[in-house]
Amino acid sequence: MPRYALKVEYHGAPFAGWQRQADQPSVQGAVEAALARLEPRAHTIAAAGRTDAGVHGLAQVAHCDLAQDWTPFRLSEALNHHLKPLPVAIVDCARVPDDWHARFSAVERRYLFRLLMRRAPATHEAGLVWQVKNPLDVDAMRAGAAHLVGRHDFTTFRSSICQADSPVKTLDALEIAAVDGRSGPEVQFHLRARSFLHNQVRSFVGTLERVGAGAWAPERVRTALEARDRAACGPVCPPHGLYLAGVGYPADPFAR
Repeated sequence: MPRYALKVEYHGAPFAGWQRQADQPSVQGAVEAALARLEPRAHTIAAAGRTDAGVHGLAQVAHCDLAQDWTPFRLSEALNHHLKPLPVAIVDCARVPDDWHARFSAVERRYLFRLLMRRAPATHEAGLVWQVKNPLDVDAMRAGAAHLVGRHDFTTFRSSICQADSPVKTLDALEIAAVDGRSGPEVQFHLRARSFLHNQVRSFVGTLERVGAGAWAPERVRTALEARDRAACGPVCPPHGLYLAGVGYPADPFAR
C-alpha cells in the first residue's frame, strides 16, 4: 500500500484536539473521514504531534496508507474537497517510503505562540491570539526565557496528566519577538525542540507573561525550573494563541 505524507493546516476552535475521539470532533477524525470518502474503509493516520483542544496547525504532518496509487496533487485536491466546510486543509502531499513515519521519523517540532497586547477586544484575531490588556516588557521575558533553553528536567512546566516517559527534554530555542500585527502589537514566541511535554509551551508562555507584566523577576523562572514542582509554575495560558508551526525531518518529504 503506498504511503503518503500530508501537511495539514487547521483552525483548532471547532475541535477537541488533533487526536480522534469517540464523541467529539477532532482533526484526525476529519481527515480520516475524508479518506474514507476516497477509499471506503476504516482509516487510521499518524501525526507528528497531538495538539490540544483549541490549538491551531500551520504545518502539522501526518501520513496515511492507501490502496490506490494516487498522484499527490490529486490526493490533496480530493481530500480538500471532502474536508469542506471544516477549517482543515491539506496544503501539501508527497509519496514517502513505506517505513517513513510522521511521528517517529521527525527530528524537530516548531511551535509559535501569539500574544496580542491591546485593551479593545480582538475582532479579526479573536480565537487566534491570547490577548492581554497591558504592554509587556519583552526584554525581561527574553531574560527569563534564557533560563529555559537547553536540557533540563521540566517537571515544573509539565501537565499533571502528561504521559511522557521522562520530564527531561532539550529545548533548542525559545525566541521572543515584538511584532507590529494587523490588530496591534504582538509578542510572538518561537520554540523549537525534538519533542515537547504536554502543556509545556503554554506553561512557558503563561509564566513568561508574568515576567513581562512585572509580577515575576526574570530570575524567578530559573527558580521555578529548578524546583521541579508543578506548583512553582506560573499560570498556564489559554490554547488559542498556540500553533504547531512546523515539523523537521532528516530529509524534507515535501521538498521539490
